[in-house]
Amino acid sequence: MGCSIVCKYNFMEGITMSALGFDNSLSIHPQALLTRAHRSEVLANNLSNGDTPGFKARDIPFNEIIKGEIHKVSSLAVDRTDERHLKGRGKSEYDLMFRVPHQPSIDGNTVDDNYEHGEFTKNAMDYNASFDFLNRKFKGLTRALRGE
Repeated sequence: MGCSIVCKYNFMEGITMSALGFDNSLSIHPQALLTRAHRSEVLANNLSNGDTPGFKARDIPFNEIIKGEIHKVSSLAVDRTDERHLKGRGKSEYDLMFRVPHQPSIDGNTVDDNYEHGEFTKNAMDYNASFDFLNRKFKGLTRALRGE
């Protein structure tokens, strides 16, 4: 195949690299991209319910999730031989958090349109940056596999 590192091809899982480790090469960027995409959905839902009485704005604690993903990447994977054993990796699920309103409304709605638009725009920019970074990682891995 012309690789400078040891490569194995698995039909079901694509290319795995023994020397580097495919997951280690991408780090937490795939998880960050998926989390940002989900956060966009949550923020869009907040914006669409800005006039709904009693609606409570929600958000994803992105920084806490990334800290958990970093811990998972840096920790060792553990095989479970029994259902009662604890999992060896960090928590990959996360809970939506209710947003504390800056200025409460009379109808109980906690959506602040200006704040939500700002967070949505910031998240969209961060999503694009994560996507570009991941795209460059794939291009670099492709060049490494070709021996360029």
